[in-house]
Amino acid sequence: QVQLVESGGGLVQPGGSLRLSCAASGSIFSIRSMGWYRQPPGKQREWVATVTADDTTNYAYSVKGRFAVSRDNAKNTVNLQMNSLKPEDTAVYYCTMTTKATMGDFWTPYWGQGTQVTVSS
Repeated sequence: QVQLVESGGGLVQPGGSLRLSCAASGSIFSIRSMGWYRQPPGKQREWVATVTADDTTNYAYSVKGRFAVSRDNAKNTVNLQMNSLKPEDTAVYYCTMTTKATMGDFWTPYWGQGTQVTVSS
């Protein structure tokens, strides 16, 4: 089993910045992709950003140019730097990682518990 713990959420004014982090622990042999999703109030969960094992990054159109995703393989962490935040970025943010416990294992996705980000004046 793998546990993901997010940190860094909070309240920020429009135009401000926040940095989210997510650390994985447990039975980890390798991590393929790492990323972030969010769920705005009253809406479905949506994809935000992904970083692959070779550090290729992809972003949702709504956050491109404002958010930056990065990974630290030595620490099994993924970060999301969020700049120029807008009220519509308000959501619960979830990290996700696809891992395997041994070389012969299947890849399995795991999710964090979520962290609230509120952008408001």
